[in-house]
Amino acid sequence: MELTTIWFIAIAVLFTGYFVLEGFDFGVGMLLPVLGREERERRAMINTIGPVWDGNEVWLITAGGAMFAAFPHWYASLFSGFYLLFFLILLGLIVRGVAFEYRGKGDTARWRRRWDACLVAGSALPAFLWGMVVANIVRGVPLDANFDYTGSFWGLLNGYALLGGLTMLLLFATHGAYFLHLRTTGDLSARARAIGLRLGAATAVPALAFLVWTQAAHGNGASLVLVVGAVLALVAGLALDFKGRGGWAFAATALTIALASAALFCALWPDVLPSTGDPANGLTAQNAAATEKTLGIMTWAAVVFLPIVLLYQGWTYWVFRKRVSVDRIPEERIPVA
Repeated sequence: MELTTIWFIAIAVLFTGYFVLEGFDFGVGMLLPVLGREERERRAMINTIGPVWDGNEVWLITAGGAMFAAFPHWYASLFSGFYLLFFLILLGLIVRGVAFEYRGKGDTARWRRRWDACLVAGSALPAFLWGMVVANIVRGVPLDANFDYTGSFWGLLNGYALLGGLTMLLLFATHGAYFLHLRTTGDLSARARAIGLRLGAATAVPALAFLVWTQAAHGNGASLVLVVGAVLALVAGLALDFKGRGGWAFAATALTIALASAALFCALWPDVLPSTGDPANGLTAQNAAATEKTLGIMTWAAVVFLPIVLLYQGWTYWVFRKRVSVDRIPEERIPVA
């Protein structure tokens, strides 16, 4: 297998890992005002992701770094053409991170409501925009002979991309609901199960439409298998949540996200950023790649350091694996203003 193929797969795996892990983080953030009826419940929801949310973003940083080093032309064309989308994603992630830190610094209900709103916006905005980014990568964008993006921001707001954004937003919200069903107890867990059922049903229609559209317009034999698997996993998650099997329901939506992401990358291959104008101007894994020597050095570095990162993150999840109970969170007297 060529090194370009290995690194395309590696980047696909990194983005898939990011979507699976950060997906439930985003989902919990979006559901904060919906499921958190009072302050202790909202604190319990935040505590389920508090120890891991920033570590999950390491997958995104690593994916971006790998793309920069392994496929510099892909990185340059993507980040320049999608500049505003990435800026808004970054803004959402910054607002979300600040909200986590500053929410507990004030002692009034108004203060915390404002940061809760920032947490919701900082979770929903990146979730929706990531769906748009991935959809536009698979669909392709107008590129010139120098691989520069020649379209406008409004060209990225096409129907396929908007459907991809809606699908990812709802899928992440469902993923977060199943995660809360798994990681909390009592009434909060029961409400998370109930809203997970409604969100799962609402997700099924746009998700099926988006995957069918992807397969019809860009798919191949391998992506078809993955698309079918993603649909079956989503249905299985609904059935498992209905039966009260929170852990298995969460695993099913994780599998749904992983298979859907893999299907998109399969549909993209061997391109990395197709051109909707002249196909000769499109970026492929070959013409966008770094030198063989660079890829070789990166491969050895990944062999050494990747297991360390995976072991550390796995250890973090193991340490914080217990359910979070609202009863164990002390009550506070919070002034209204």
